[in-house]
Amino acid sequence: MRIFIAFEGSFEPFDVSPDETVEAVKLMIKDYFHIPLSEDEQGRRYLELTYAGAALKDSWSLADVGISFCSTLKCFVKEEDKPTICVFNAVTQETMAIMEGISLLGTTLRLDVWDGWKEFLMGCLLGQKLQVQRYLSNEGPVLKYQKRVALYIAAFYGYIELTEWALKQGVRPHEAVGVHPYRAWCQEALHTDISKCPIHAAAEAGQLLILKAFVNCSVLCLDCKNAAGQTPLTIACKHKHKDCVLYLLSKMWSTVSFLKISVSMRIYIKIKQWVLRAQSHNLNKGQLCGARVLGAKVGAVVMVDGFTKPKMTSKSWQKATDKDSQGGTEGKLPPLREQTVSRKLAHPLAIAQQDTREDKFPPLADANTFSELQKRQQSQKKITATIRKKEKLIKNTYMPQVPLPPISRVGYSHPSFYYATPSAEFLFRSSFASFSEHSGRTPRENAIYCLAVAR
Repeated sequence: MRIFIAFEGSFEPFDVSPDETVEAVKLMIKDYFHIPLSEDEQGRRYLELTYAGAALKDSWSLADVGISFCSTLKCFVKEEDKPTICVFNAVTQETMAIMEGISLLGTTLRLDVWDGWKEFLMGCLLGQKLQVQRYLSNEGPVLKYQKRVALYIAAFYGYIELTEWALKQGVRPHEAVGVHPYRAWCQEALHTDISKCPIHAAAEAGQLLILKAFVNCSVLCLDCKNAAGQTPLTIACKHKHKDCVLYLLSKMWSTVSFLKISVSMRIYIKIKQWVLRAQSHNLNKGQLCGARVLGAKVGAVVMVDGFTKPKMTSKSWQKATDKDSQGGTEGKLPPLREQTVSRKLAHPLAIAQQDTREDKFPPLADANTFSELQKRQQSQKKITATIRKKEKLIKNTYMPQVPLPPISRVGYSHPSFYYATPSAEFLFRSSFASFSEHSGRTPRENAIYCLAVAR
């Protein structure tokens, strides 16, 4: 199959196979025209084939893209500088190239996010309100910060539903996104972009509907300034968003009418800012030295690079929550003394015997003489006699209050155990006999004793 290649004013025929790839055709052109191609640290010089106005990829076959007999392909020599540095986004799994005039190593940086934030940020980037709500944090300060982040991203991409939800949650469009609460202690080392507000993102992206929603929420958005001192109107003019500029201009030059007076929007904004500053001053009057406390508070989590374990490794929400739950369930047993006290409170009569025996009996290793053994036996007899006196006292005390049916004198046999084997029945009766023998109480007396303890 014969095709024609147009290259730098020349028009040359080439005989190729229909199944030939674009990469193979490029090699034929390179050898025929003796084109020097290179790829080094500075950049690369390569060929590009176009057909019907579209660039062809090297892996494509000529027949697959509709190149037939006597088709004409255009060839260009292109030069591309290598990026100074590349940034890999762990959330979107994309690599962004940064082209600058400075000489760096030309490596790739990895952009990680806070552990458990991947799903939340993906929900914000896609405008999925339900996913954003599902992966919110349980910590109060972090939750407020996530809502500000969600409103900022929604304002930039123009997600109406997510914007309405964030506004209903109390997020202010003229409030700066700020920094993660774990980093609130290092105010001096923070980037200037943390002072950007959702209204600035909407003006930068030209989201007219979002701008209208923000201005309707609070007119303070009109005079909100970023770190460079730019208002939303200035930002919209810089990015040439004509509709946004016209809307913001009409709002800035409007008037606000009251019962007996009308003021311009600029004066109304100044009055509103003054009132809010006065209110905040009254709220902070009770604080120490009458000044507002900035940064982290006592008891808050603080992340220090190089000292604490990093929490910005882009772990998924499931892995982060599993790790937190495992760390949170690690508990310590209370001291032995507390356990003993709780047992005594729960069963005072049952533990009395054990406590007296533990207090009275000497250690086994110290009983080396026959006299000591005799003393131990005598003390044991005294303890046993004391316990039996207490049991009789309890039995006499609770006997009228715990009536039991009279002992039956009728001579008839009890029904057999339907679900018990003979061996089990024998063990059951023998256990009752051994219990009566060692405790010194009949089954009826033992029932009365147990009921008295239970009451």
